[in-house]
Amino acid sequence: MSIISLKNIVKRFPMGEGEFTALSDINLEFKKGEFAGFVGPSGSGKTTLLNIIGSLDSPTEGTATVMGKNISKLSHKESAMLRNLHIGFIFQVFNLLPVYTVYENVEFALLLQNIPEAKRKTMVMEALEWVGLTKLAQKKPDKLSGGEGQRVAIARAIVKRPQILLADEPTANLDAENAHIILKIMKRLNQELDTTFLFSTHDEKVMKYLDRIVHLRDGKVEEDELQLEAGSKK
Repeated sequence: MSIISLKNIVKRFPMGEGEFTALSDINLEFKKGEFAGFVGPSGSGKTTLLNIIGSLDSPTEGTATVMGKNISKLSHKESAMLRNLHIGFIFQVFNLLPVYTVYENVEFALLLQNIPEAKRKTMVMEALEWVGLTKLAQKKPDKLSGGEGQRVAIARAIVKRPQILLADEPTANLDAENAHIILKIMKRLNQELDTTFLFSTHDEKVMKYLDRIVHLRDGKVEEDELQLEAGSKK
């Protein structure tokens, strides 16, 4: 059973008096627990595809089904509910709220779900323990290193235990050492929580961790490659 199904996906954007085709004839399926990524040069359609899967956008043509729901038929409220309950996001810019502590930044995702305070505390501290930041819970983002900031972003994305986690160039602003730390954390969470991870990347370091690479070029799938020994070269 696929957790994500993309059938004949086309995405066009207005451009001047014409339009630009960002995605063309995309047909892909992803099962629960996959650790996969969209790889390709800038402009190949990686982020556009993630945005459609994350219900931040809809295809111009075709059907994108996520968690059994047709993205094109969801209302704004239903899309928001799908994201709040089932989808986590990690971006290359950490997007941490500067006036809040690490704890409060991670807790924010749970406030949207009206989870009781005692349960929220347990979930937040567990998420911070997953990424090794329990001792920094009361620090503000400006006191963190780049690697620590991205680990907070991972904790914030994973605290609600989403079914799907979308990571858009998550290592772009990290040095090699921190990138490997972040990727090992995500791989472990993928295995422990059975969360489906989908990356958008052109980073060779990320590619070595992926079990499956979907190569995109000019908005089309160029190759869908399984890496049966992913991680062996790390």
